[in-house]
Amino acid sequence: MISTAIRVARVGSAAELAAAALMMLGFPCLMLAALLPSVAAFAAAAAVTYLADHYLHRRGSYLVNRLSKVRAGLSIRFLIRQLLLVLLLARLDLSDSMVFYAAIACFLAFYGFQAPHGALITLIRLRRKMPVATRNVDLASRIRIPDAPPRRLLHRSAEKMLHLDLVAVTGVLVTAATEDDLYGFVGVAVTLVLAFGYVAALVPFVRGKRIPPNAEKVLEAVDDWLREYRPETVLYFSGSRDSAYQVNMWLETMEQLDTKPLIILRERAILDRMAPTTVPVICVPGGVHLMNMDLSTVRVALYAANVGKNIHMLRVPTIKHVFIGHGDSDKLASVNPFSKVYDEVWTAGRAGRDRYAIADVGVRDDDIVEVGRPQLAPIQPWRGVPEGPRDGAADGRCPTILYAPTWEGWDDNPGNTSILLAGENIVKRLLAADQPVRVLYKPHPFTGTRSAQAKAAHQRITALVEKAAAERAADPRFAADAAAQSAAKAELARIEARIAALTGAAEKGDEAEATRDGMVDTAKHAEVARLRAEWNDAYWRSFGAWEHRVITGAEPRLYDCFNVSDAMVSDISSVVSDFIASGKPYAVTDSAELGVEEFKRQNTAVRAAVILSNSAAELGELLAAVSDPAADAQAADRQELKRYLLGPDEPASIDQFNSAVAQLAQKAERRNLGQETGTSAAAVDLAHAVPVQRVTGDTDGAAVTG
Repeated sequence: MISTAIRVARVGSAAELAAAALMMLGFPCLMLAALLPSVAAFAAAAAVTYLADHYLHRRGSYLVNRLSKVRAGLSIRFLIRQLLLVLLLARLDLSDSMVFYAAIACFLAFYGFQAPHGALITLIRLRRKMPVATRNVDLASRIRIPDAPPRRLLHRSAEKMLHLDLVAVTGVLVTAATEDDLYGFVGVAVTLVLAFGYVAALVPFVRGKRIPPNAEKVLEAVDDWLREYRPETVLYFSGSRDSAYQVNMWLETMEQLDTKPLIILRERAILDRMAPTTVPVICVPGGVHLMNMDLSTVRVALYAANVGKNIHMLRVPTIKHVFIGHGDSDKLASVNPFSKVYDEVWTAGRAGRDRYAIADVGVRDDDIVEVGRPQLAPIQPWRGVPEGPRDGAADGRCPTILYAPTWEGWDDNPGNTSILLAGENIVKRLLAADQPVRVLYKPHPFTGTRSAQAKAAHQRITALVEKAAAERAADPRFAADAAAQSAAKAELARIEARIAALTGAAEKGDEAEATRDGMVDTAKHAEVARLRAEWNDAYWRSFGAWEHRVITGAEPRLYDCFNVSDAMVSDISSVVSDFIASGKPYAVTDSAELGVEEFKRQNTAVRAAVILSNSAAELGELLAAVSDPAADAQAADRQELKRYLLGPDEPASIDQFNSAVAQLAQKAERRNLGQETGTSAAAVDLAHAVPVQRVTGDTDGAAVTG
């Protein structure tokens, strides 16, 4: 019943539900206490409403946000409490006292301060909102960006301002209880002084040198930096805040480019959730600002997603545009007809090329380039069957099976995820396997965000894994090495503290200040990368190699889970294609029940997989392949499929990627030189071309290189 109430009320926990109930019940109690009248009851109910309101705001409760939609917002709740206090005074026959009039005057004046306070807060935020936000871009030497106002002034400012009435309310209540007017007058005076002081403290931040430069000057500074830096290859990305992982997966590749890289984002929410990088980043929310930006030296633009805002970059003819995507799978998104707008489409291997040919969506075979998957470099090859006793005793290592289902998607296609129909069966069969195995459950981060059924299934699977983990911990066959685990946990704490110390200093007061000071310290960045690798190693040592685990969040990463696993169960997604790089056995669930042959025909990545029905009865074949190499009938097929999906191991994928960038940049140069000289791009000889000065087109602001 509590879980149902939490879901209906849209709160995050039982504590939030209790706070919401107390706040809503508190106001009727306030009215009843005022009518009785009872000062003690009124004071108790007021305290409950103050504390519950404050708690819900601290938690960022969805319910509190929705109250404003039904005319019960924050200001209204405070006003009602103050009106009920006035009613209490009247019921106590204090309507002729000076405190009564002082309280009314105080509350009127107090609300008079709300308008300038709100206006100043809004003005400060508007003036400090940059037309572009950057990281690793030196704007501080070009324009003056003042420090942000103290966080205590702006953070949850409306709540802080309104809570200043607490002193007046307390003083008036004490006066009502003791009949000593002094308390009421002092409380009223303190509230008004604090309100005036809060407003006065904001005034300096809307004038003089505390205001950042206007948009025009900021954009000029960015263009000046661009002319000095001369970026050559851009990673362009737009999307929702939850899609930040799609750009994060390309950061290391961008850092390894032979050309000068630049990342262009379109949403501030993505910038806030982007992983640290040494690559310069410019976040340009405005389309006009982007189209007017000096990108004359850029020759190649890489796109990780097909979104409408891509048009703002695609319109630049001096740049060659490439769709690189954010995963390589047999989902329909991997053959989106929108891909026709790009000059080239880069796929991991031959499979991507064939996928477009079969889909026949207008992407020419000549425009497809196979570049491998540079992100897969951290995935380690399979080292074979785990050594140790077959009964899973503590002195050996249980085979580890990773269950990594994808999310439910935007529609109700039963083939989207195995969570709904097969997830519990898969986990139950793994947990009940004759030879003990360790189960790692790592769901997609979007799981349950759209479908309540998927969320409920995820919760049931989590409960199964956690229950099995508790039972295994009590099993004498799986005795833990307490000393080693304690040492690993201590190492984890040390590493986390060091990472926090290194990354905490990068936190800035607001967007403008982060833009000014957002230059990465390369030494710290390298140390953090090393520490994260050490953290990953310590994490897996901090619990038994036989211990079941539910893994959510960013750490450990999916590829780290690949490396400690001996096999994987998943759904049709890029996860499967990536796991194939390890060469390990894997199984894929045919949740739509297409049948083995049709499922393999439609989905290239499952051709060397164990195909599971929704009952997961076929899991025995996967477990046999893990335990006995002789029973692994698909080992050779996996190697062949790996080459087909991901390309050859040599040259390294990052070398293939860099080569593709260089060749496309040459095509862009030939095109631009041809435009300058009036000849075709094919006739231009770059080796003997005479460089000419870059000029700006008169229709779209795109620079043409000659």
